[in-house]
Amino acid sequence: MSVLSAIRVSHVTIAAFATVGWFWGSFAALAPQLKAQIGADDATFGLLLLGTSVGLMTTLILAPIFDKAFRSWAMPLAAIGLSAAFLGPGLATGPKVFLVAMVVTGLASGLLDVVMNARVSEIEARLNRPLMNANHGVFSVSYAFGALVTGFSREAGIPPHFIFAGFGVLTLLASTRMFMDVDVTDDTEEQVSKFPWSIVLLCGGVVLIAFMTEAAVESWSALHVERTLGGRAAEGALGPATLGLTMAIGRFGGQAVAERFSELSVTAVGAVLAGAGATVAALAPSPVIAYLGFGTLGLGVSVIGPLGLALVGRLVPPRMRTLAISRTAALGFSGFFIAPALMGLTSQAFGLRVAFGGVAALTCVLFVLIPILRRRGA
Repeated sequence: MSVLSAIRVSHVTIAAFATVGWFWGSFAALAPQLKAQIGADDATFGLLLLGTSVGLMTTLILAPIFDKAFRSWAMPLAAIGLSAAFLGPGLATGPKVFLVAMVVTGLASGLLDVVMNARVSEIEARLNRPLMNANHGVFSVSYAFGALVTGFSREAGIPPHFIFAGFGVLTLLASTRMFMDVDVTDDTEEQVSKFPWSIVLLCGGVVLIAFMTEAAVESWSALHVERTLGGRAAEGALGPATLGLTMAIGRFGGQAVAERFSELSVTAVGAVLAGAGATVAALAPSPVIAYLGFGTLGLGVSVIGPLGLALVGRLVPPRMRTLAISRTAALGFSGFFIAPALMGLTSQAFGLRVAFGGVAALTCVLFVLIPILRRRGA
């Protein structure tokens, strides 16, 4: 199935993935300015980002309920909620307000993440075709778009809340294309005795490592380029933008690869590339070499998370799909907020070069999980 065909048949979810992409791309490019705006050091800023994971964890319970309650309205309502939530960090002027804002942002992002991934899995099951990489590829393109627009907006002196508001207008337009009629199955807690926890935890571990690796570059690449390597604001924005663009290339390419090779084989190759890229970024003597590292990492890590989510959607019974994906996604997406905090603590103690070296080491854990999943018949 071609990439364009995959995008065409999942056009409803594509709009949701684009929305999440441009907001988090903008946030990544704004990280140095937001950090200065609230007066936080590296360690404090990293810990404050954990507030997002607190909000995200509530989606373990709320996402399936939200999905059943609103059905075809779930995606557009979650997207509008996300656009409102991002005004919080843009307006925050102190650590406490920023922490609360990140909790709310994590909740809104988690709701949309779970619902849109569950919808993709439903379309995949209906058509018996892989679609996850194409959708995540659009997220990556949108992420790069958000980072680049934000970088130039910072150069022009536009404040963060105006930048987020601009993406909010785009989201309102995109939300009109997110309606999708679905039959939400009965994924209640009464089924907990039959719930496939082992599959969820194993696939969730793969997604967690992938998204921790991705988040480390998203949140700290701009600071690495600007502070460690002496780049300007626009050069700093090129760090997350490079990641987003190469992840898009990897995911669109992964759409074709996923139809020919097993998920676990592709994941192993991706892990090697991601580890190599993180090592190059850690040792980079200049922004250009750092971009090379970020790009290599992006190509490698791009396919790992989507394949993990697709795998759990394929292995669990249809009636448990939304609940299983919500828990796998919540575990995996927590990596987006755990990793920045760990990066901040490591950077405060040892510097960003050592922190990016830790990212390279993290990818090695995938080589423990892959054989276990293979033995489980995945």
